[in-house]
Amino acid sequence: MKGNEAIARAAIRCGVDGFFGYPITPQSEIIETLALDKPWETTGMVVLQAESEVAAINMVHGAAGAGKRAFTSSSSPGVALMQEGISYMAGSEIPGVIVNVQRGGPGLGTIQPSQSDYKQATKGGGNGDYNVIVLAPASVQEMADFVDLAFNLAFKYRNPAMILSDGVIGQMMEKVVLPPYKPRRTEEEIRKECPWATMGRTCDRQPNILTSLELKPEAMEKHNIDLQEKYRQIEENEVRYETTDCDDADYIIVAFGSAARIAQKAIEMAREEGIKVGLFRPITLWPFPKKEIKAQTKGKKGVLVVEINAGQMVDDVRLAINGEEDVEHFGRLGGIVPEPDEIVEALKKKLM
Repeated sequence: MKGNEAIARAAIRCGVDGFFGYPITPQSEIIETLALDKPWETTGMVVLQAESEVAAINMVHGAAGAGKRAFTSSSSPGVALMQEGISYMAGSEIPGVIVNVQRGGPGLGTIQPSQSDYKQATKGGGNGDYNVIVLAPASVQEMADFVDLAFNLAFKYRNPAMILSDGVIGQMMEKVVLPPYKPRRTEEEIRKECPWATMGRTCDRQPNILTSLELKPEAMEKHNIDLQEKYRQIEENEVRYETTDCDDADYIIVAFGSAARIAQKAIEMAREEGIKVGLFRPITLWPFPKKEIKAQTKGKKGVLVVEINAGQMVDDVRLAINGEEDVEHFGRLGGIVPEPDEIVEALKKKLM
């Protein structure tokens, strides 16, 4: 099935309570698959096409504030419209999942795939000092696997989580093993697992208030300090990455998502020519695997960052390596996906 279809069907099986979204290419199959599968008749999951992306993220905000597992999906221009709501959720410490199947920009751009929302996702596209947990799938299988992972991380840390995919992974078809069914949580289970949720006052507690607004600067500073401590804990505990052929490599390619898949073929081609190349694939784009990249690239002849954009993750790689190794970038723009032989040529031209 398509990566978009895998997202939808994994959500049904993972006990998700609700989806609120709006169609936009190249992610429309997510809401279309949910509409076709009619989970409201089986699991009771709500599926609603909102009137806009702004409405969709605020519906997620409200449902998640009540302790529900709620998510939305969109593509780049639509996710741009959601940034205020995502910032509100981060500030209010409300968990929820956002799926971004990226397309080329800026503006309406193109319906073709891109990775140009990296900085928006990892640096906080809305206002204030906050972070979103960002997972980057590189296969249809990971599109399915990361649904439950994203929800688990979101609720563990009471923070929004994003699955940052692109039009390649969303539209491509691969074999996939869907997760086993697990039931949606009962109201009693939600009250136990989410004592912070706005589910109505009980006799043993005062009303819960979830807000990102604090008029006293001293209180706002304390809240921000608490958030920063939470982000440090996430950085300490939730870094995920994958390496291929790095131990004997002279050069390292760093790439995520669909670019990493293409880079794998480039590595095979380079090694056939006697060029020893390895791949470092960040799976969590935030928290970014800074220490791990520095360790894997130490002593290498050079690092090539491959992205389907003008150069965004390359800044984080350079910061991680801190000038100790030569770091170059190769990317294609406007929805053009690079070919493996282009990556090999870029490696030779820029680093050899």
